[in-house]
Amino acid sequence: MTKILLATVNAKFQHASFGLRYLYANLGQLQSATSLREWSLGVKARDVVEDILAERPRIVGLSVYIWNVEILTEIAQLLKRIRPEITLVIGGPEVSHEYEGMEIFEVADYLIRGEADLVFPRLCESLLVGHTKQEKVTAGGLPLLSELAWPYPHYNDFDLKHGRVVYVEASRGCPFQCHFCLSSLDRSVRSFPLDQFLQQMKSLLDRGVNQFKFVDRTFNLKAETSKRILSFFLDHYREGLFCHFEMIPDRLPDSLRPVIAAFPAGALQFEVGIQSFNQEVCKRIGRRQNFKALEDNLRYLSSSTGVHVHADLIAGLPGEDINSFGQGFDKLYHLGVSEIQVGILKRLRGTPITLLGEEWEMVYSPKAPYEVLSTSHLSFFELQRLHRFARFWDLVANSGRFPATTEVLLAGGSPFWNFLNFADWLYKELEVTSGISPKRLGRALTHFLREERNRKDAAELVKSDRSLQRAQSTSHLPKRQARHVAS
Repeated sequence: MTKILLATVNAKFQHASFGLRYLYANLGQLQSATSLREWSLGVKARDVVEDILAERPRIVGLSVYIWNVEILTEIAQLLKRIRPEITLVIGGPEVSHEYEGMEIFEVADYLIRGEADLVFPRLCESLLVGHTKQEKVTAGGLPLLSELAWPYPHYNDFDLKHGRVVYVEASRGCPFQCHFCLSSLDRSVRSFPLDQFLQQMKSLLDRGVNQFKFVDRTFNLKAETSKRILSFFLDHYREGLFCHFEMIPDRLPDSLRPVIAAFPAGALQFEVGIQSFNQEVCKRIGRRQNFKALEDNLRYLSSSTGVHVHADLIAGLPGEDINSFGQGFDKLYHLGVSEIQVGILKRLRGTPITLLGEEWEMVYSPKAPYEVLSTSHLSFFELQRLHRFARFWDLVANSGRFPATTEVLLAGGSPFWNFLNFADWLYKELEVTSGISPKRLGRALTHFLREERNRKDAAELVKSDRSLQRAQSTSHLPKRQARHVAS
């Protein structure tokens, strides 16, 4: 009999649950009586329940996020209906705030809010010896990171063989107070013991791991720590090594620049959260950033390094209209970043953005992921257009499949309005935003450029892009990054 089953539904198969591996690593003597099971979106709830019940667990722990709350709610309800004697423990960002009234909370026996690494094992120990009269809700607190067991040995051979994303972290927390982000609720930044952390990274490298995704919110907050980690990966560089970091865009001290520039093209990806270039909007949402330093740093990364820069903008922030958003998009595009990720504002549970709702007429969807539907400055119809813009931009520009075609598509005037015009046309033509193959998209681009832009060379442009992508197929980098390097 399995005493404890840790379970979740990931967004995609290649994702591996970092949180569950932390829980498993810190179970101590209970680890031998614990199993860890993962599924991915698209799975049927009844099939998951069948798999769980086949292991005959006494305790089931579910890791709940914004992307899986609906299916996990159904799984939880089925589990308790079929086997009410199973103890159901839930945790994760989606149930750590504003959980009262949530269906999954109502059906669960216990909830651990926040970081559950050490609290979950203690709860399980009590439950297994019969101490069931405990508070339903427990705060996980902020454990000393030096006391935690490392999760990295629990990326197993299956994970590595199938190329699943290996998540790592050198720190937790964020000192900033952006109102739309859950990290704003924890203003402290705690670091893991660096020497021991690098030993764990060496162990992963020795096992053949080549792709590392750091989940630190502010990787470059402490320059010396960042430099040591980057230098470690540079010293151990081999073909195919790829490291992803979330960076503060206006902090790039001189001490980091030579190390960053020494990496081969495409080996580093920096995710930088710009969110908005509108200073009044940034002030309103508690986002402090030095715009001059930010622009200088992005220009340096684009012109003097091989870093793949993935920059985020958010549409639907309070007080920002479509013209302001478009101006910010154009500015970011001209800074030469590799990808611009256009996101629609989400009202994450517990974040301070809720306090701005009435003043700025923020209307959100009641269903996860709780995206904004309209604001005082953006109508529902404008946000629908921006949704389609974001989807098509990802398919055409961010994908790296059509570099020359994209350049022509955006030339002359505002890149934002040029692409929005194309996105409107494309949706009218195809009437879908998903399930569009690269071949079909290439035909649509050819048609648009030929008929709407009078480009008689449209077919040759698209054909040359397709030939370029076939030429990079032998790269050891992730596909999207390889395409950008090739172009």
